[in-house]
Amino acid sequence: MTAPADSDAAKIRVLIVDDDPLLRAGLRMMLGGAPDLEVVGEAGDGAAVAEMVAGLRPDVVLMDIRMPAVDGLAATEALRARPAAPEVVVLTTFDADEHVLRALGAGAAGFVLKDTPPSEIVEAVRRVSQGQPVLSSSVIRRLITHATGDDGRGRRRERARERLRSLNEREREVAVAVAEGRSNAEIGASLHLSVPTVKTHVSRILAKLDLNNRVQVALLVHDAGLIPEHDDAEPGGDGTR
Repeated sequence: MTAPADSDAAKIRVLIVDDDPLLRAGLRMMLGGAPDLEVVGEAGDGAAVAEMVAGLRPDVVLMDIRMPAVDGLAATEALRARPAAPEVVVLTTFDADEHVLRALGAGAAGFVLKDTPPSEIVEAVRRVSQGQPVLSSSVIRRLITHATGDDGRGRRRERARERLRSLNEREREVAVAVAEGRSNAEIGASLHLSVPTVKTHVSRILAKLDLNNRVQVALLVHDAGLIPEHDDAEPGGDGTR
């Protein structure tokens, strides 16, 4: 588990976006109990997210999907298109394929179901604030199904492979390791690279592929068929093993 921060200055700033005031209150209480987290604001609809992010500058946004005016998926897409956007954890009761893939495709760093234990939601916020994607086990199974399913598989594979051709050999090795759910330290050890060098490679991969985060790299690598179907690795895992 990630160690909590000791200083108020190092607190992770969190914005809660959900149309249920009781749930927002529960999340505020849950997150406020962690010494290294600070809830800086709440919103009841995705329409308020952009203005609140600009004013409050959160590190992480906990985003519900189903909201009355602007849903969480549209809000996430708009938010992640902004420069210096905060990380987004989609928190929802729904785990339908289209929700999962659209949220991750929009740049969400995590997708956690609302019945996830409170301690795991707190830990998810900590991890995404450090650039470590977090997915629940049910979401990981859906990503694997998406990557290995027959529907449109050939077209997805060719498009993904075409995009990955922009990477050099070392960057491709790092991208595959990211898709296997390895942490930067594990990637460095396996490829004989320092952790700062791995971080540099990851940054270059994201820039070349025009992606937001490691989860999107994992999706692309799996679509390209570069991970064996029998592999037990978790795509875009939490990177803390």
